[in-house]
Amino acid sequence: MTANNTDTTGVLARAAAILDAVEASPQTTSDLANRLGLSASTVYRLVGDMAKHSMLRRGDGGLLHPGDRFGTSSLVDLSVPILRRVREDTGESAQLWVVRGSNRLCLVSEDSRQELRASLPAGALLPLGAGSAGHVLAGDFDADEESRERGWWESRSERTPGLTSVSAPVRRDGRIVAAVCVAGPIERVPTTAGFLWGQAVCDAASEIEQSLAVRPEW
Repeated sequence: MTANNTDTTGVLARAAAILDAVEASPQTTSDLANRLGLSASTVYRLVGDMAKHSMLRRGDGGLLHPGDRFGTSSLVDLSVPILRRVREDTGESAQLWVVRGSNRLCLVSEDSRQELRASLPAGALLPLGAGSAGHVLAGDFDADEESRERGWWESRSERTPGLTSVSAPVRRDGRIVAAVCVAGPIERVPTTAGFLWGQAVCDAASEIEQSLAVRPEW
């Protein structure tokens, strides 16, 4: 039991205590160790695990804030109408992906109305680093000058043979927090996915970013 009557026995209790502390005000790992009466190594390990799972995020000066996971419901609510419009404009499936540990999670999925389509349900979990959204969220996008200049990443038969996709990053305070993706069968793409859908995903990502900027919970 610590001086502020926070029970920090057990991993879940310690994680909850960390979340309570950073929700009250941004904290460094040293602040948390002192406040909770835990060793610096214990807090460092817990913070690393929590950040990996989007429960915490690091800001300027090493300050810790509640992570993007806790704005998921708001992100879904504001993204659904935008992605539905993207689906109608492109005729193909539109999705919104976020990072979950070493994977990417589909938060929103609006399937194409065509019988032959790229289809993944909301809640689908895929590895990072494969597919256009995977590359955007894995950090490959920001590391690639050409992708940054054009604003999107294209994938062709990389994760699933016969499918192509293009994705654009959604940023919050300069960080990539999600990826907008449009995907469809290669046979319906006479040029490239980027040429057909690049502007649509960029516009959708920008609209989501603007909506996030006025959400206090984000």
